[in-house]
Amino acid sequence: MITWNKQTVAAAVSVALGYGAVFTASAETVTLAIAGPVTGAVAQYGDMQFTGGRMAVEMLNKSGNLGDYTLEAVEYDDACDPKQAVAVANRVVNDGVQFVVGHLCSDSTLPASDVYDDEGILMITPASTNPVITERDLEFVMRTIGLDSDQGPTAARYILDQVKPERIAVIHDKKQYGEGLASSVRNALQAAGVEVVAYEGVTSGDKDFSTLIAKLQRDKVDFVYYGGYHPELGLILRQSAEKGFDARFMGPEGVGHKDITSIAGDASEGLLVTLPKKYDLDPANAPVVQAIQAKGEDPSGPFVWTTYAAVEAIAEGIKRAGTDPEAVAKALRAEPVNTVMGPLSWDEKGDLLGFEFGVFEWHKDGSSTQM
Repeated sequence: MITWNKQTVAAAVSVALGYGAVFTASAETVTLAIAGPVTGAVAQYGDMQFTGGRMAVEMLNKSGNLGDYTLEAVEYDDACDPKQAVAVANRVVNDGVQFVVGHLCSDSTLPASDVYDDEGILMITPASTNPVITERDLEFVMRTIGLDSDQGPTAARYILDQVKPERIAVIHDKKQYGEGLASSVRNALQAAGVEVVAYEGVTSGDKDFSTLIAKLQRDKVDFVYYGGYHPELGLILRQSAEKGFDARFMGPEGVGHKDITSIAGDASEGLLVTLPKKYDLDPANAPVVQAIQAKGEDPSGPFVWTTYAAVEAIAEGIKRAGTDPEAVAKALRAEPVNTVMGPLSWDEKGDLLGFEFGVFEWHKDGSSTQM
């Protein structure tokens, strides 16, 4: 008997649409896995990822620029959970897929990437920013986003040069992504001679942050950097406003989702967020934006574009070197690839060269303005 839960239904629909089947009838068809959260607390970011991945496959196939190849995508839900991500990675291996766009969360990408590298499967993550992922000399691991070691100092520089607060607190969600970013910001601030008066961890999934807020109030904190995702920060913002704690807040791209406004309401106004460039506003990407909007989907999320670019990179690598993942990885590191993010180049570790985060101010209507 099949139990029709959300994940099973999503998989069935995926197969019906042609995304879920691994095709072997034609040697010209190359299957890509797109792995990220369909379910779980941060599934909204997975929505961005799958929107970008689906559209890239569709438009690349229509373009006629793939030579002898056609792309097919199969979608896997890891719920941004490390154990589930390893299970997904093993399924990818068993399904015979050789190329992966994913995973999204750093603490899922890290263990999954070990499986892929061991099996010679090329993985390009469009969202995982933790430096450890590419510091292990893994031949088959790359990314289309920057690093926490870049994003953290970018945030710290803005705090020091533009905000200039008197008493700074750094908070994180105790996960690899959030804590990694928080420590990067703290270290950059301390290197500049600035005292961080509080460095605290919260538990992902918590709903009541009154104890934390009371501590920040006692410490007379006027600026808070938060490393983590939007569900917790949204609640912290809302509860801070309710308790009269009016410090300025800042967070990484993991909080830059319109749902933070749904949670925090007016308290989200003025939040500072480090984000990739708004690739949906690039005139060169107008056809992609229009195609996404025609499907009733949102083209504005940053991971839409980093995922689209990851698919483009794999497609270009296959055009250059065929379908052997090792040859594709070498081809991508050898010369730049033109993508919706512009020309991308990678170093030997698989990190992008020259990627920059910008600082944006969030508005209560869910929009943001680059500072």
